[in-house]
Amino acid sequence: MNSIISAFQSIGPLFLVILVGMAVSRNKSVNDQWLEILNNYALWIGFPALILVALSRLQWNWNVYGTMIGWNSGRIILSMLLVFPFSALLKLKNRTRRTLFLAVSYGNVAYLGIPVLRSSFGDDILPEATMISAVYVFWLFTFGIFLVEYFGDHQVHLRSLLIRLFTNPLLISVFIGLFIAVNHFHLPKIVMSGLDIFANSVTAVVLFSLGLFMGKQSIGKLRDWLPVLAFSVVILFVLPGLFSLILWPFIHHSVSKAWILEAAMPMGLTAYALCLKYKLNTEFASRAVVLSTLLALLSLPFWLVFLK
Repeated sequence: MNSIISAFQSIGPLFLVILVGMAVSRNKSVNDQWLEILNNYALWIGFPALILVALSRLQWNWNVYGTMIGWNSGRIILSMLLVFPFSALLKLKNRTRRTLFLAVSYGNVAYLGIPVLRSSFGDDILPEATMISAVYVFWLFTFGIFLVEYFGDHQVHLRSLLIRLFTNPLLISVFIGLFIAVNHFHLPKIVMSGLDIFANSVTAVVLFSLGLFMGKQSIGKLRDWLPVLAFSVVILFVLPGLFSLILWPFIHHSVSKAWILEAAMPMGLTAYALCLKYKLNTEFASRAVVLSTLLALLSLPFWLVFLK
């Protein structure tokens, strides 16, 4: 019982900020420009600062982080490949199948995942959390987009894939942070203090903007939410559970707790934005973001208790 209470206390304040964003979204003066500004701040300033702060204090170990990158990469690729038999079994349309390539490959590992891990395990988990986020971003913007374009009307352009990948602010900051860590550089104290200010601001900004997004989505009909509910259960419980079972004989949970918790995150806004760009099933994607995030208030405490 104490473990459950402790788990809710860890993530409860984070979801409170989301709920405030949902409430504020009903104000008529709050428009889409708010969401755009907050997301751009988080993407270009807040998260890069957080990543640089975390990685600049990292004690780099090729064996430890190589293992982490390998297992998480395998998990993401397997999730995308499972879309093929699942889509064939349910006879899903190609548009929905392409949507699922993005939806299962990228949970909210940055906007929600990093704050949850930080709140649950402290600042020491930040280097690992940022590295896992980078792995997810890498596969989303390579294999994920490749599958969407290959099975769609778009011709696959390797050059455009690489441009999207290497101009992503999160990955750029990871590369810079790793360069600093591997070469044992020390940033001036005044620079670190400035980065800390931005890093400490990003959690509230991204969770509030997530609440704004959720609050502006239409409710629709109940039957339209049933497939979304099934999908949410899969990404919140089934896929991370499968990942945990595969890891169990090889990696102890004290090592892989951040991996499993990130794998159990709800659908991310970045995947939804890509669904918009490629004109996929955006209604399903937006509802999946909303419902899976709300259900994460129940699922994440479960995983925290399981991992602790």
